[in-house]
Amino acid sequence: MKELLRTNDIVRLSWLQALLADAGIETLVLDTHTSIVEGSLGVLPRRLAVSNDDYPRARRVLKDAGEETAE
Repeated sequence: MKELLRTNDIVRLSWLQALLADAGIETLVLDTHTSIVEGSLGVLPRRLAVSNDDYPRARRVLKDAGEETAE
């Protein structure tokens, strides 16, 4: 798995997951439970990850949609 990005914005995270799912790319959100345990204050970002094989294509999909990703 490779991390695409980190965000505290759960609406954006949901949008990005839908965008990638539409392209046939499975995603995994990391740190969801940690974020909930800290009280949902939005202090700890959640990480969006995809498989190593899907990573280049996922970056292209997000870039084409005007979204920035981690290098």
